[in-house]
Amino acid sequence: MRVHEFDCFGEKPGEGNPALVVEKGNGNPGWRRALARERGLTCVFVDPVDGRVEAQANVSGDLPDGEPAIVAVLDYVYPHMRSPLCLHATLAAAQLLFERHGSGAPLGVKTAMHGQALVLSRAAEHVFVRLARQEAPALELDTALPLRLLAAPDLVLASAPRVLSVGSPKLLLEVADVDTLYGLQPDLALIHVWGKNAGVNGCYAWCRTGDGEVEGRNFNHLEPALEDSATGVAAGALTLLLGQGLSVRQGRATGQACLIRTALEGDAVLVGGLVSRSASAVA
Repeated sequence: MRVHEFDCFGEKPGEGNPALVVEKGNGNPGWRRALARERGLTCVFVDPVDGRVEAQANVSGDLPDGEPAIVAVLDYVYPHMRSPLCLHATLAAAQLLFERHGSGAPLGVKTAMHGQALVLSRAAEHVFVRLARQEAPALELDTALPLRLLAAPDLVLASAPRVLSVGSPKLLLEVADVDTLYGLQPDLALIHVWGKNAGVNGCYAWCRTGDGEVEGRNFNHLEPALEDSATGVAAGALTLLLGQGLSVRQGRATGQACLIRTALEGDAVLVGGLVSRSASAVA
């Protein structure tokens, strides 16, 4: 087993959201969860593309004609659960794969749980993941529901709530400004129950801070201390909603300020940012 630690979505090297990339790890799901709990970090396991892994991961073959061949299957494991997709961990895996394969050409990977095809690319010092719009639950969202979820009965949203997905559906809730954003104390238990029943992976509250710039917070954990420092799938969903590339700031509430960069490429969304090896020694 080889374990590497990377910081992702930082504004400069050495900053950002950490993730562990594990090569040649034990394939047992219980072992993987135990490792993530022991290290206290998101782990992405880079598995080879062979018949055994493809059968387990429901991978149905390479990407369409003209797309890069699949070089790995990525399995995402948080300390508390397995996940179908985690973009900051995908960036970490991408950085390692580019070190292994060279950074000149895009690389293809697939996710272990749903077999979602992802294309990895580099632009200068930034790594990007190309994602397609995914099916999202068609929900009737009354005006009162978001206010109950956010535990803010007097809040006035700045736009209508929407559910969009690039791999993990998010309820997108626009608030008026940064002060309102960081004043939120949502009902995390209610968000958890509602999201499980609705097939939505939590709420992403956000506000506009300038031309093409937004700031956001992700609420999908039961414990406030587990709030995400960067939520790439939400940044991708916001890009679809607003129809333009964005600079998304997140993590002020967690003390790990992150900057997510997005772009539109035809019908696809590019989500990425800076990735650097952590100064922490990982065995």
